[in-house]
Amino acid sequence: MIGLRPPAVAAVAALAAHCDDLAIGAGGSLLTLCAAHPGIRVDALVMSGGGTEREEEERAALAAFCPGADLRVTVLKIPDGRLPAHWEEAKAAVEELRGRTAHPDLIFAPWRGDAHQDHRGLAKLVPTVFRDHLALSYEIVKWDGDLAAPSVYQPLTSEVAEAKVSLLQSHYPSQRGKPWYDREAFLGLARIRGIECHARYAEAFHVNKLTLDLEN
Repeated sequence: MIGLRPPAVAAVAALAAHCDDLAIGAGGSLLTLCAAHPGIRVDALVMSGGGTEREEEERAALAAFCPGADLRVTVLKIPDGRLPAHWEEAKAAVEELRGRTAHPDLIFAPWRGDAHQDHRGLAKLVPTVFRDHLALSYEIVKWDGDLAAPSVYQPLTSEVAEAKVSLLQSHYPSQRGKPWYDREAFLGLARIRGIECHARYAEAFHVNKLTLDLEN
């Protein structure tokens, strides 16, 4: 499988509709990035959960998923399931993130094909603000059955895959009652994505656009 290595990654913008979305969709990649780039700046913006136990969970979890990073976390109070009705507030928040992050080398964001209206709405917002950035759109396993065929993979070591699952289970106690929120689901999807890229485990992403520089 052909790999393309981006230039040095010094700053990341990570966007999510809900607390735990980033950890589920890109937790292993964040662990990998932060281990490889000590002091990397990570600006995380989460649209809902502010002022609740979910915000407390998210801040503790992202600190664990981004060890050694210069981490900035913002959690807003847009009601769960209502992001499309709060379009102006959501767009202003993404624009504010863009203003304080200058030019992040990499963006993690939801996928525009996601069945959840909040994920899909945020995914459509991101390219209207971050227009010239490398954006990796993560996937979130759920009952909607909206998993598709991704085109970009980040292989995960067994240690990172296990750490991701452990952190998900330990840092989000409010989600443990969901029937799909378990070790088998998270590790199983990582194993399938690993098979698809000739690795043991992997996280997979969608990319809307990228350009090649074949002169170098």
